Amino acid sequence: MTDKKIIAVFGATGAQGGGLVRAILRDAASEFAVRAITRNPDSDKARELARLGAEVVQADLDDPQSLRRALQGAYGAFCVTFFWDHFSPERELAEARHLAEAAKEAQVQHVIWSTLEDVRQWVPLDDDRMPTLHGRYKVPHTDAKGEADQYFRDLGVPTTFLLTSFYWENLIHFGMGPQPAADGSLAVVFPMGDKRLSSIAAEDIGRCAYGIFKKGTALIGQTVGVAGEQLTWHDMAASLSRALGREVRYHAVEPAAYRQFGFPGAEDLGNMFQANRDFEQHYVGARDVAFSRELNPELLTFDAWLTQNAARLPMA
Repeated sequence: MTDKKIIAVFGATGAQGGGLVRAILRDAASEFAVRAITRNPDSDKARELARLGAEVVQADLDDPQSLRRALQGAYGAFCVTFFWDHFSPERELAEARHLAEAAKEAQVQHVIWSTLEDVRQWVPLDDDRMPTLHGRYKVPHTDAKGEADQYFRDLGVPTTFLLTSFYWENLIHFGMGPQPAADGSLAVVFPMGDKRLSSIAAEDIGRCAYGIFKKGTALIGQTVGVAGEQLTWHDMAASLSRALGREVRYHAVEPAAYRQFGFPGAEDLGNMFQANRDFEQHYVGARDVAFSRELNPELLTFDAWLTQNAARLPMA
């Protein structure tokens, strides 16, 4: 085990990081060992990763010294932040800077930074096509990630920039799944019109990241976008109907209406879906399903994901 290259995985108990940890650990022939980094090594999820064979290390993205300790001796690092834990783009930027600086100091040879687009490249702050949020963002949870790319570039950290996609797990955990309509049918409501959305099983993001590490230095300096499928919500409603045995309709609303739904993050997500709708060609074009499957031959389709997860969808 000691001759294996260590991959330090931040967010190891989360969706993306956990997928990467499990992908490495279940590959008996892997050239890598896993260092699972978490704020709480005593959590049930962290204990399970240790049981599976990961080295579990405590660190906090808000504590730069802990990050430097966690990266000592690591060959690679998977870096991710979680906006929805605090809803602060400024904090997310600070955390990303801490990660980039720690990776530079530790001389990590390959970093994967889990990122998203900065929508301000298409919709400047003075553009009223969508409201400005938090004073200086259009889509705070994606703009901050995209802005943070520059930290890794400016420091010369050998980085692959991994553009992720909408998780199908949001239908389970984020309240976005089918809801009962007055006529007894089920409905999903999104402000996407008839445009396609790049989407993926969360576990597959980690598996794709493993594929990037396995390619060695080939993808350093590159931006790689991953997706399981690129479907309209009409397509996904049809899949949901088949999986649930009940009609699921897609109701397209305007982004302005979605922003008024009142749940935490509704404005942010309304702007995000609007960006995916209005700039569909970019978002779809930046994410290559075939290359995602090359990185991760087990890549799930939405129908395959539903076969495994339809029973977990919360429906009243």
